[in-house]
Amino acid sequence: MTVSPSSPVRPGADAGVRPERPSVTELRLSAFAGHRGAAFPLGPLTLLTGPSGSGKTTALGAYEALARLGGGARLDEAFPDPHGCVPERARPDAQRRRGFRLGCTADGPEGPIRLDIAVQAEPELRIVGERLTSGGLTLLETALVDPSRPVVQAAWHTAGASPVTRGPLPDDRLGTALLPLRVAGKTDGQRRVLAAAEQMVVALRSVFACDPRPRRMRAAVPLGSGRLLRGCDNLADVLWRTRTECGRRHAQLVAAVRDGCVGPVADLLAEPAPGGNGQGDAPRAAHGLGHGVSHGVGHGRGRGPGHGNGPGHGTGAAHGTGAGHGCGAGPGLVRAVLDRGDGVRTPLALLGDGELRYLALALVLFTGPGVLEVDPVAEVPAALQTLTVLADGLDRCLDPRQRAQLLCVAARMGERGHIRLVGAVSDASWAAVVPGATVVHLDRERS
Repeated sequence: MTVSPSSPVRPGADAGVRPERPSVTELRLSAFAGHRGAAFPLGPLTLLTGPSGSGKTTALGAYEALARLGGGARLDEAFPDPHGCVPERARPDAQRRRGFRLGCTADGPEGPIRLDIAVQAEPELRIVGERLTSGGLTLLETALVDPSRPVVQAAWHTAGASPVTRGPLPDDRLGTALLPLRVAGKTDGQRRVLAAAEQMVVALRSVFACDPRPRRMRAAVPLGSGRLLRGCDNLADVLWRTRTECGRRHAQLVAAVRDGCVGPVADLLAEPAPGGNGQGDAPRAAHGLGHGVSHGVGHGRGRGPGHGNGPGHGTGAAHGTGAGHGCGAGPGLVRAVLDRGDGVRTPLALLGDGELRYLALALVLFTGPGVLEVDPVAEVPAALQTLTVLADGLDRCLDPRQRAQLLCVAARMGERGHIRLVGAVSDASWAAVVPGATVVHLDRERS
């Protein structure tokens, strides 16, 4: 593994200036699938590149698994195929146990915080060791003491009357994410542990793995949550919501789409799909268009006006032709279109795969956790969180103009500190012209 000379990642540089927003600055795969002793520096814009089989997708999958553990997921949820994470040549010990090791570093107000975990995959899945450190000081350490019990013995820094506090933690969850529930915070040492754990969890939580699927993006979709799924299948639903929520961001998105799509582009929007609700009327649950008409009556009464002026949940036609958040009836399918500015609207179903992937990835970069299907830390203000987008096959189907423009958008958003992008590409030679891009070359042999 090599890092391009133009990489802006310099571990240990500017130690006196700490970023306000926690972010993961290094991913370590000590023994994970085909990787051994690998450490990948991560900047605001990072491209993992290498030939097929070099482990780009594996590295992104490891990052996503750590993020899920940081969000409180169980081990089997973060690693649905744990056997595939075990190094191919790993030999079982006397108890027939095999596993894998991985970790990361999160930088932020508390300085660089390291997290390393050891996972047993066979014969049963469990965390057998975890270590959280800061500046050479071990803040949390866990170890499997009794294999017959589903717990690990944990010891966390106290620096009080007793240097450490010991107690059991479950072996199917990340101990770092559980520390706020176990550490009282009465001593300076305990407060340091809590601050470090919070920084790591905040850095890991806001991750969105994105791999747009053009075939599914072409279909009309019902209105739903308005939160973009990882495959971007519900792009039209999201556009129906976001176009009216933030005019400035939408204008930036349209400008980016104009640079990456063929032909004139005056706007990008969602509209009712022809025949999608049987009458061609507006869908029922139009996000962002206001609540001018309610679901009907005041709750508990049979008839009469509710919060709006349509029929209600009683004897009226609930969710019918005059009710709901929109002004139509039926299931409410919408489709995304490009407004060409001359009265012509091109459905996204007619665009090429490259145009659709470019459009979807641009939308991801211009939006935030409130629009994407992610799990941000509710207790921390959004201004102090950074969204990390993981994009496998970032350059798939994109032409040179589209990939260069998309990378420029990612670099510009990364400079603002709210969005980070880690993408996997087969060849990153074209990225050298983009300032601020960290290119990590994976050139390992299978282990």
